[in-house]
Amino acid sequence: MRHRHGLRKLNRTSSHRLAMLRNMTNSLLAQEVIKTTLPKAKELRRVAEPLITLGKTPTLANRRLAFDRLRDRDVVTKLFAELGPRYASRPGGYLRILKFGFRIGDNAPMALVELMDRPEPGAEPGEETSKAAGKTKPKAARSDRKASKSGKEAKSGKEEKSGKEAKSGKEAKSGKVAKGAKAAA
Repeated sequence: MRHRHGLRKLNRTSSHRLAMLRNMTNSLLAQEVIKTTLPKAKELRRVAEPLITLGKTPTLANRRLAFDRLRDRDVVTKLFAELGPRYASRPGGYLRILKFGFRIGDNAPMALVELMDRPEPGAEPGEETSKAAGKTKPKAARSDRKASKSGKEAKSGKEEKSGKEAKSGKEAKSGKVAKGAKAAA
């Protein structure tokens, strides 16, 4: 039986272990995903999950307890402003530990520790479409200029290019009608 064998020592002194787990918790709460060894990840879960539970009730006493354990004002602010409300309806299990292969040097088992239900990095579709549209417009304009210089637009025979009804280079080659031209026809 393993009664009273509460934690992994991780081959460190107690002060070193406390400082390491504090630093790893700060990194995890700030970046929301970190890569570490599997035993450290399992021990990190015992430190980080109670802190997120503490962040669900934003009282002054809880803020002071979190600051005492983390010693980083920015992370404590994020814990109570973002993470606490995000996990308000979740009754626990805030971290996901994924096995991530083995480290090259010493073959130690590695793990990816991430917060559950975190927002995707490219979650804002408005910016991506505007960036993509911005990138494609100059190319289409360049292909239109090339087509007009070479006289290829007279071969298509569909409609003359004007304003919104301009075809891109690919559409001109295939003979398809632009979306604006379909709506007008």
